[in-house]
Order: sequence, then C-alpha cells, then structure tokens
Amino acid sequence: MKISELSRRTGVPVASIKYFRRQGLLPAGRATAATLAEYGEEHAERLRLIKALTTLGGLSIAATRDVLGAVDQAHSSEGALGAISYALPVPVAAQPAAGPEEEAEAEASAGAEVAELLAAMEWQAPGTSPHVKGLTSALKELRRLDARYAPGELASYARLAESVARLDLERAAGLDDPVALAERAVIVLAICAPVFELLRRLAQEDQVRRRVADGGGHAVAAAGAAVAGPAALDAEPAPVCPGLNRDTPA
Repeated sequence: MKISELSRRTGVPVASIKYFRRQGLLPAGRATAATLAEYGEEHAERLRLIKALTTLGGLSIAATRDVLGAVDQAHSSEGALGAISYALPVPVAAQPAAGPEEEAEAEASAGAEVAELLAAMEWQAPGTSPHVKGLTSALKELRRLDARYAPGELASYARLAESVARLDLERAAGLDDPVALAERAVIVLAICAPVFELLRRLAQEDQVRRRVADGGGHAVAAAGAAVAGPAALDAEPAPVCPGLNRDTPA
C-alpha cells in the first residue's frame, strides 16, 4: 500500500508517519521509485503500536524507541508484556515526609511491608521493579495520612489483583506476534485499568446502597451517612481504600 493508504488505515497523518520514520520508530517501506515506497501490514501494526504508546501510554519519542527495541528483541509473549509494563508510567504521586529522617524511616517501613507482601504472595518481582517502588511510595503516602492498611488487608487486595492478572494473560494467550501483543498490553494497561477502577466503584456504590437499605448498620454505610449525609449516596460511592478519594465534593 502507498503511504496515503497506510495513513488512512491507521489514522496516523502522513506527516507523522514520515516523522516516525526519521526517528527510527518505523521501518522504511519497499522502494518502488526514487520518491515512492510501498508499505505492508507489518507497518500498519507498527504504527498502531506507536500510536498506542505515544497517545494512550503518554510516552516520549525516545521512550517509545526504547520500548519498540525491547519488543523487537523479545523472544516470548512474556518478554513483550514485560517491556510494555516496565515502560508505562507508574500511577503513584507520593509526597515527601517532613524531613530526611522521617522520609528514610517511612521508606524503610513501607518497603518492609511490600517485601513481606511479596513473600507472602510468592510473587516474583525484584526490588528494582518500578511497580515495587510505586507500591512502596503509595503505602508510604497512606502512612503519612494515617490511613494505612491493617495487617492482612493488603494481602486480600493482592489476591484479587492476582486473579485479574491471570485474566489479562489468558486474554493475551492467543496472540503470538510480539507487536500485536504489545499493542494489546498498552490498551489493557492504559484503558482497561480505568475501566476496572470504574467497575470497582460501581460495586462499591452497589454495596453501600444495599447496606443502607438493610438498615445502615454497617460501618461503611454509617460512615458515608455520617460524613456527608444520605444525599452523598446519590453522588459518590464510599471509598474502600483508606485515605483515597479525598477529592469527593463536600
């Protein structure tokens, strides 16, 4: 196909396709004349992945180049998934503690909690994993807000997350092509993660309404009515994770 057809099929402007070629993200097409080239389905797949990484994943051109290189060198679907997972931003924005000593103490305490969780779950993740570091930062922030998890609570969430991860990998099991698999991984991590969060919030809303309808004796329903009044049930579900959803309108 010509570059105009490639643009039409992928939704990527011709100028962007040429730019991606100059940046080394997209292989050149097969030359048919001095200024003409033909492109195949592999170029369309590559462009869709580039588009997913830069728009959905929010990666820079340099980061996208690194991810594409890792995907190209991956010898298995797990390798392709790992390259994408490590490249995409970790959704954690922790605030520093009051001072260096408090920061170091909070870091060590949260790090020990994460290490204990990984050991209990028998999860294989090195300390250098961005996800380990991200979880450590998140738990440190919860401690700063005095909203930490009670012993055993985090493991309950981890077991649910493990089930979701298995479903994700089962959905990707039929994809053998690393490029197609990488594109699916970006979509799952960038789009399906918010979908899963919305499903969780819908489930929370359902549970709150059911418990209020049963008499409001449960702590979650009582807390929701006490803090914002019965009208809050029509506006925002009560948070399950302590310390989160602090931007709920008053």
